Amino acid sequence: MEQQRKIEKEVAENQALVSLMIDFDAVSADYSKEDETYLGKIQDLKSRYKCVRKTRGDGNCFYRAFGFAYLEQLLTNQVDFSRFKEVASRSKEELVDLGFPRFTIEDFHDTFMDVVEKVGTPCTKEELHETFNDQGTSDYLVVYLRLLVSGYLQKEAEFFQNFIEGERSVREFCNQEVEPMGKESDHLQVMALTSALGVAVRVVYMDRGDSSRCNHHDFPEDSVPSVYLLYRPGHYDILYS
Repeated sequence: MEQQRKIEKEVAENQALVSLMIDFDAVSADYSKEDETYLGKIQDLKSRYKCVRKTRGDGNCFYRAFGFAYLEQLLTNQVDFSRFKEVASRSKEELVDLGFPRFTIEDFHDTFMDVVEKVGTPCTKEELHETFNDQGTSDYLVVYLRLLVSGYLQKEAEFFQNFIEGERSVREFCNQEVEPMGKESDHLQVMALTSALGVAVRVVYMDRGDSSRCNHHDFPEDSVPSVYLLYRPGHYDILYS
């Protein structure tokens, strides 16, 4: 536990929760010059995307990357902002109807809506970036997105039960893998969040597969993505097309 705390402290000291935009040469610096597989795939990304924002590798990177990338888009999209604000506003009562205690989720929802209102003002990209790098506010946003995923998985439990391993119920999966901070996200969480909020996401996979190109998957399938995320094993960052 002491070693884990030491690692977490080093990560917090050296990584912003959400970085500034960086070019792909900075991503290449994460790998040795001999790592031809990853360096080749970075060149592929470079040919198709403008730049990247890194997120802190603390197990919450999917939610933080998604939250920042989508709210950043809403700064210049008033039509979708109005739709999203309505979805976010009514989500608290929907969670209460699903059995979540009102007193538990109220503060998280209030903070979430405060940031949504700030986006609608609109604030600047720099102000949004500052908001997401304030640990308290940023973590509250992550918690609420986790609650939305948990709620959607439980609402559609009959469907999602088929994808859960280890003879666990959907509720048990949510208790163990979705709601706790620091738990990494996989396909189920991505499917649930994009469906719950009506936001299309493209996840671009940079792995050690044989192809020289990075494969991608759109959530939901056949949708036109508005958010682009880069997935490296165990971690999500933000891509800009």
